[in-house]
Amino acid sequence: MAVAQRNRRFWLEPAIVFAAWAVFGLLLANQSYIQAALAGRQMPVLVAVRPALVEAALWAITTLAIFWLARRYPIERGRVLRGIVVHLVGAIVIALARTGVMVVLGWYVTWVRPRDFTIWFWGTSSQNLLYYALLLGIAHLVLYYRRYREREHAAEQLARGLTDARLQALKMQLQPHFLFNTLNAISALIPAEAKPARRMVARLGDLLRATLEHEDAQEVTLREEIAFLEPYLEIEQARLEDRLTVVMKIAPETLDARVPHLILQPLVENAIRHGIAARIEPGRVEISASREPDDRFLQLEIRDDGRGMDRDHEARRRRGVGLTNIRSRLEQLYGAEHRFRLENHAEGGVLVRISLPFRRDDATSGT
Repeated sequence: MAVAQRNRRFWLEPAIVFAAWAVFGLLLANQSYIQAALAGRQMPVLVAVRPALVEAALWAITTLAIFWLARRYPIERGRVLRGIVVHLVGAIVIALARTGVMVVLGWYVTWVRPRDFTIWFWGTSSQNLLYYALLLGIAHLVLYYRRYREREHAAEQLARGLTDARLQALKMQLQPHFLFNTLNAISALIPAEAKPARRMVARLGDLLRATLEHEDAQEVTLREEIAFLEPYLEIEQARLEDRLTVVMKIAPETLDARVPHLILQPLVENAIRHGIAARIEPGRVEISASREPDDRFLQLEIRDDGRGMDRDHEARRRRGVGLTNIRSRLEQLYGAEHRFRLENHAEGGVLVRISLPFRRDDATSGT
């Protein structure tokens, strides 16, 4: 079903473009026929239709090429100069190609009048440039409309997901008090001298409390996300002791950036579980955050120095609940504006790299 739908979408745009230009060609042929009749000349219908349809077919192919270039190199904020240069070159190349096709047709097709390449190129250059600009504008309108529809669809999916999550939360309203009371009871039963165990239970309570405080938030600042991660790291370091070393390389300018809530913890948990806990020797997990060179994206990286992934191991991790959930959330929150990569690092271990649009939190940016 999905394959058939994709096939329909693939052929829909060319079909619409060719149909639109065919109508234009027929209107052009009709105009030529009427003008000939008004001038007192008899013009067979075929003589009027053939050149008009050839012209329409060339413009249909040209339109598809321009639409492809517009999708590949849109003129948008941050890429205006590149887009303009690409499309200026594209306009020249397309004009040369159209002229070449008409000249060759004049050589081999009897009813196409011969043309001189240079004269025809310069004679039609203004028309070609005008049509290119017009079609490029239409392509951008279509592109922006599709993006709007995609964001609207993603927002609807996110809203449905939030509704389901709230319904689930209503079922679990009584559980937080039960959990905290149970943790306090467990802590009271632990002997006073077992301070690490008491501290571990206390940090688990902090972890649960932080989760509940942000249960309705889809995004938090990176500062808050790291603060939420710290109780979990303390629990794991108490469990693994000297076998776990955690290094954070967080660029200060990234701390106020907005990130999905609970994005780091499952990724760090994966790194510890698969890269550190599964072996005897000590291991290291690095957590870093930086801005990409163009300052438009925030880059998050989580890397362990374990043995890495073989194909079976990679397939299992990619299908895991944590990674599947993260990918789904990133898709719903950011659409095509994010990147997610899970791969073996060249120096050993597994690297997860996430790129998100860099957006400062309004409450901390002062705007």
